[in-house]
Amino acid sequence: MTTYEEIFRSSVEDREGFWLRAAGVLDWQVAPTRALDDANPPFYRWFPDGELNVAHNALDRHVDAGNGERTALVYDSPVTGTKRSYTYAELRDEVATFAGVLRDLGVEKGDRVVLYMPMVPEAAVAMLACARLGAIHSVVFGGFAAKELAVRIDDAAPKVMVSASCGIEGQRVIEYKPLLDKAIELATHKPDRNVVLQRPQAEASMGEKDVDWADAVANATPADPVTVTSTDPLYILYTSGTTGKPKGVVRDSGGYATALAWSMPNIYDVGAGEAMFTASDVGWVVGHSYIVYAPLLAGATTVLYEGKPVGTPDAGQFWRVIAENNVKSMFTAPTAFRAIKKEDPDGEFTRQYDLSNWRYLFLAGERLDPETYRWASDLLKIPVIDHWWQTETGWSIAANPAGIELLPIKPGSPTRPMPGWDVQILDADGNHCGPDSDGAIVCKLPMPPGALPTLWNDDERFLSSYMQAFDGYYLTGDGGHLDADGYVFVMGRTDDVINVAGHRLSTGGMEEVLASHADVAECAVIGVADSMKGQVPRGFVVLKAGIDGAADGYEEKLRGELVQMVRDQIGAVASLKDVAIVQGLPKTRSGKILRKTMRGIADGDDEPVPSTIESVDVLDALRPVLRKE
Repeated sequence: MTTYEEIFRSSVEDREGFWLRAAGVLDWQVAPTRALDDANPPFYRWFPDGELNVAHNALDRHVDAGNGERTALVYDSPVTGTKRSYTYAELRDEVATFAGVLRDLGVEKGDRVVLYMPMVPEAAVAMLACARLGAIHSVVFGGFAAKELAVRIDDAAPKVMVSASCGIEGQRVIEYKPLLDKAIELATHKPDRNVVLQRPQAEASMGEKDVDWADAVANATPADPVTVTSTDPLYILYTSGTTGKPKGVVRDSGGYATALAWSMPNIYDVGAGEAMFTASDVGWVVGHSYIVYAPLLAGATTVLYEGKPVGTPDAGQFWRVIAENNVKSMFTAPTAFRAIKKEDPDGEFTRQYDLSNWRYLFLAGERLDPETYRWASDLLKIPVIDHWWQTETGWSIAANPAGIELLPIKPGSPTRPMPGWDVQILDADGNHCGPDSDGAIVCKLPMPPGALPTLWNDDERFLSSYMQAFDGYYLTGDGGHLDADGYVFVMGRTDDVINVAGHRLSTGGMEEVLASHADVAECAVIGVADSMKGQVPRGFVVLKAGIDGAADGYEEKLRGELVQMVRDQIGAVASLKDVAIVQGLPKTRSGKILRKTMRGIADGDDEPVPSTIESVDVLDALRPVLRKE
C-alpha cells in the first residue's frame, strides 16, 4: 500500500488486519490477537487481549535496541536562559527513578496522580513515570485557578500531586505552591503527598505533606515497568463542558500508543533520529500526544519549549529552535503564527536562521484561516498543513499524510480523513448532506484507536455529550462540509453558526474575509442578539504592528473597507456593519478565541470568566466595547 487512497480503504475494509499490523511496531508483553472488541457499542475497546507498558515502548524499547545515545528530548527555555538535552538512556533512567519515588509514596497500578506543572522536562518525566507504574496521570495546566484545580482533584481523586514552585508566563513568574495549597484546601479529596520541584525563580515553602523533588529522587530506587492491559487508562485529560463541570476524557494505553506510532511517520513524516518541535503545553492534548508520547514512541527527538512565539524575547524564537535542532516538522496553533505575523509582518527574523532542514509546518487547535495559511506559505516556502482533531480524539481526524503522499492543499481545509475516521455531514434531522452543504460533522462508529473510550466515571455523560445526537455516530460539535473530492471543511463550532433573518451564516466565513485585509493581524466575528433579525454579526479586528489605528479617519475608513469586502464576498445578507478595532482578543491558553464568552457579554449575560483564559486583562479591556458602553 503506497497511496493515501489504498491505505484509507484498507483501514475501512480490513479494520482488524490494518490495526493489528499497526500495533505490530510496538513491544507487547502479550501480543493482541484481535483488534476491536465491539460487543458493547458505543463502548468500543481496542486490542482487548493485549498487554504492554507505554513508557517501556517510549524509552526502554529504544535503549534495548542499542539506541540509548540518541537524543530523546531537548529542553529549550528562553524565559530562564536554560537549555538541556537528554539521551534515550538518560531519560529512561530519570523516568525509572521518579517512578521509584512515586512507588515509595504508595502509588500503584490504577492509582491517579495529578500533575500541575510548567513546561519543564520534569513534567514529561512525571507523566512517563506514571505510565511506567501503570498509574493514571492527569495533567492540569500549570497556573490554573485553585478552584478549577480543586474540581479536578475531586474528580480524579489522586493519591499524589506533582507540582513545581512556580511557572513562567512570558515575563511573569507565577507561584504554583499557594495555588496548589488553596486547591487542596477547597477539595473534598485530600491527596496523601505532594511532590514539589523547587525552581530558583521562586522557591516554595514546604508543609508536612510536601516532598522535595530533588531530595526524593536522590533517595529513590528505580522502578521497572508494570504491565497493563491495552484497555487500561493511560491518562485523564479534562476538557471544558457545557455545564461548567469539566469532562474527564479517558485515554486507553494500547490503542493510543498504536495510533500515535502510526501517525508519526505517516502524517508528520518524522522517524527515528529526526526532530519534531511541537510548540504547545503538556496541559493540552497536543502536548500529551506530540510533545511527549508520539515522538518518543517513534524514536525521534522532541523539543520541549518554555516560552512564547513572541516576546520571549522576540518573534524569531521559533526559527531559532528549528535551526538549532535541525527540526523536520513543527506543530503549533494558528494563533501563534498570527502573533508572529503581527509582530514581524515581513518575516525579517527568518533571515537570521538556517531553516534548510525544515520540511513541514503543521497547524491545529483552531481553524486555520486562509490568510494565515497564505502568509506562512509565502514566507516559509514549505508545505503549511492544516489538520483537525480534538482532545477527545487524541490524534488527527483529518490531515494531510505527508509521510505517505502530500495531497493537494486546499486553503481552509484540513484535507482528508485519516485511517479509521469515517467523516460524514448530517443535517438537523440526521439526513446526509451533499457536497459543499454545511451541517454537523460526525464520525461513524467505531472510531479508530486513540479516541476516547468514555469519560472518567461518567458513562452517561459520555453518551449524552457525544453519542445520542445521531445514533451510530460520534458528534464532533463542529460544523462544516465535505467537498466533491472528500476534503473536510471545518467552519467552527456549531454554535458559531448564526441565524440572521432566517439565513444560517458561518462566522468563520466572515472571519476569512476580514483576515484577508492587508492591515488585519487577527479577527473574530460573533453573532449578537437583535430584536429584528434574531442575530447580527459583529466584527473585532487586531491590527498588524506598525499600523496606526488612531490616525485621523483611519477607523472609519477601515470599517467601510471591511464591511464592503464582506458584502462583496458573502453578500448583503450577512449584515456585517459593526467592526471595531481592538488591542487584543481574549483567548484560552491554547490559543482559541473565546467567542462564546464574547457573545455572552455582548448579549448582556452574566458570563463567567473561563478557567482556561490566557489573560483576564484582555477580556476586561474588551468588555466596554462588547457592551457598547
